[in-house]
Amino acid sequence: MSLVEFIEEHGEALTYDLMTRTCYTLDDVGGALSWRSLYSFIKHLDTNSALARDLGKSTGWESTLKTNAILADLYDLLQAINANLVRLGGGKVKNIKPYPRPGKDDNNTTKIGKGALPVDELHAWIEARRQQQNG
Repeated sequence: MSLVEFIEEHGEALTYDLMTRTCYTLDDVGGALSWRSLYSFIKHLDTNSALARDLGKSTGWESTLKTNAILADLYDLLQAINANLVRLGGGKVKNIKPYPRPGKDDNNTTKIGKGALPVDELHAWIEARRQQQNG
């Protein structure tokens, strides 16, 4: 695959990496940024780049997302172990709450919408969607 074909296929991710890491864009290639420099940039990008994710070569371990999730799980596990030890010693334990995760509410569940939709409104919404689809 030529460099031009590579750019056509992965240009969005490459542009992002160029802008965030060098302040250049693909528009600078051939001018302020030589083709050789672009090639070197692509060749030596780390696996935490947008291009690596676009190519499927990023495992996700480079970002803090996986490690933060593991740390939160460990926190929850240690809380449970501690609570069990207190119970074995005859003590009382308050309800333990899991460590908060992004996108979750206080009960660590994903919340969609504001509440229950009345049945008649749901049926009206479904009927309106059917009419839209049938034209």
